[in-house]
Formats: sequence, C-alpha cells, structure tokens
Amino acid sequence: MARTTPYAAFNFIVTVGTGEAFGGFSDVSGLQTEITVAEYRTGNEKLNHARKVQGIHKVGDVTLKRGIVNSADLWSWIQDTRIKGPDAKKEVSITLRDEAGKNVQTWNLHSVIPLKYTGPTLAAKGGGDVAMEELVLSSEGLDLAAA
Repeated sequence: MARTTPYAAFNFIVTVGTGEAFGGFSDVSGLQTEITVAEYRTGNEKLNHARKVQGIHKVGDVTLKRGIVNSADLWSWIQDTRIKGPDAKKEVSITLRDEAGKNVQTWNLHSVIPLKYTGPTLAAKGGGDVAMEELVLSSEGLDLAAA
C-alpha cells in the first residue's frame, strides 16, 4: 500500500565520500536541477512559433548548516580543495529517513567541492543561541535514488 502521509523534513543524514555520517546538520537547502532550453524556428515552419529544444542541465549549489562541534572535517576538506584542486572532489549523499529510521530516498551529488564557508556569528548577548557554521557545495551532477 502506498504511503499517503508526507515524510517529515527533519530526519536526514549527510554523508561525504564513502564515510560515516558527516556531522549533524540542521539544514540542507538548494537541492535542485534545471534543464535549459533553446528556442529554434526553421524558416519553412507553417506555424509562426518557436520549437523548444532541451540544452544543458545545471545543478544548484547546496547549502549545509550545522552547529559547531569539535570537528575539523569541513575545514580539512576546504584545505584539500585549495591544495589538491580537482582531486579533492567528493561524492555527497543526503538521505531522507522515515519515522522508524529507515532510508526513504537519497539525493546523490557528484564531483562536489566546497564553494563557500561561513563561520558563526559570535555575540555575547543572550547566551542561548547555538554557534552555526555554513558550507556551500558546488556539484557537477545530481541524481535521486529510492531506498
């Protein structure tokens, strides 16, 4: 029987490479792909309209956010990208899970490099806010796999 209730957006795992879960991220955004079109009209068309021909596809930048933990894994990947260039590309998977913790579907990002790192905003007021870091990933490919 098909499920009729949508899955919750808070139960997901991010893995980088073939390793274990890559930190406890609170947000993942920007999972998108777009196919461009080119308009084309031949000179002998009977109707005065353009045909649309699919062109290249693009993958959007994915943003990951997490509370800072005592881990240098993100920074190590940034350093590798600076030093190794294309050899630092990794595969990234974002897996949605159901209420029982079973995998539902996975978005696979291919040939990924860290594009931008943003450190936390530190302020002495309040005291209850979590120090958050943000990592923007640039990917060459995106596919979707069912569990």
